[in-house]
Amino acid sequence: MSWLPLGFFATALLYASVGFGGGSTYNALLALSGFPYSLLPLVALSCNVLVVSGSTLRFARAGVIPWRRSLPLALIAAPMAFLGGLTPIKEAHFLIVLGLSLVAAGLALLLPRREEVAGEPAGSARFMPLAAAPLGYLAGLVGIGGGIFLAPLLHLTRWASARQIAATASLFILINSFAGIAGQLAKNGAGRFGEALSGSLPLLIAVVIGGQIGSLLALRLLPERVIRWLTAALTIYAGVRLLAG
Repeated sequence: MSWLPLGFFATALLYASVGFGGGSTYNALLALSGFPYSLLPLVALSCNVLVVSGSTLRFARAGVIPWRRSLPLALIAAPMAFLGGLTPIKEAHFLIVLGLSLVAAGLALLLPRREEVAGEPAGSARFMPLAAAPLGYLAGLVGIGGGIFLAPLLHLTRWASARQIAATASLFILINSFAGIAGQLAKNGAGRFGEALSGSLPLLIAVVIGGQIGSLLALRLLPERVIRWLTAALTIYAGVRLLAG
């Protein structure tokens, strides 16, 4: 597992640079390393919280978060994320759902962003709260924040400006990650949290450093589109590896 901190660092850097937490790929890296699958969501969701809490705070301080529109999405999704974390799932099924989620998330990253699609919000934008519930459940089930699925939908429907969508996705991931952790603990017992994190300190440190660098510097070094493509490639590769067994 000596390569894991580097993998977590790179994942946090890439995902933070495009406004996400990286929970899906943390899960994949842990699964490929042979980490106990029942503990995967707790580690991945904890890493999510560390990565997106800083960006959410920065967005809030900058007044970018459209609270009246963002909070309903997060508050609808959070109870479903709790239920997803509470749902028992066999290891084989967990890895299949995770692998498919990774491939779907990678493909979603390749969809056009708000900057690339001009025009007024589409009529379907008002139905986004309906999508929040299943995204929240999936997030809790496999230990992700769900923002990687939400953001492309928001961009496709021209729901808001690019910066507001990034802020909304960050808030969505943060709240869902806490709800997913609560569900996992309710399912497995509070003692599992300490067990999951006891050997994961290097990974937590790696994502804190990678997340900070990603959110502050990466977009200045590479075009956002290139970073999204790199992130999509990493995500799809990890998903295919899991599905291939």
